[in-house]
Amino acid sequence: MATAKGTTKSAAKAAAKTPPKPGTRKFIEHFEQRLHDERKRVLKDLGFQEQNFDGGDGESSAYSFHMADQGTDAMEREKSFLFASKEGRYLWHIDQALRRLYKSPDTFGKCHSCGNDIPFDRLDALPNARYCINCKQLEEREKAK
Repeated sequence: MATAKGTTKSAAKAAAKTPPKPGTRKFIEHFEQRLHDERKRVLKDLGFQEQNFDGGDGESSAYSFHMADQGTDAMEREKSFLFASKEGRYLWHIDQALRRLYKSPDTFGKCHSCGNDIPFDRLDALPNARYCINCKQLEEREKAK
């Protein structure tokens, strides 16, 4: 009897870890939530960066009294700007993925190049992915030329 329960628990765990199939309601709901979570995270990060553009803590002004401070302040503002522009581009890609998901949920998770399913693990790690690994590598090789 103990083996029957053990097998049932193992089967239930395996079923819980099995990723949902592309095009199913569970699949769409999972990636809708992943994209919204990622969007919230990026917006939160961009909100933090906005503080750095404004001067951040309120104590520092646009004018530093020491030349070394001026250089440090300029470098920090530049780093904040580069981070915000990178995060801004990422936010745009997330928004595009949400549009694709809502516009045609049956094709979400399919490679834009070859049409094959993008592996669940890749999509889960990068929910805005448009290409499978092979097509993405091919695209990057073409860009490098």
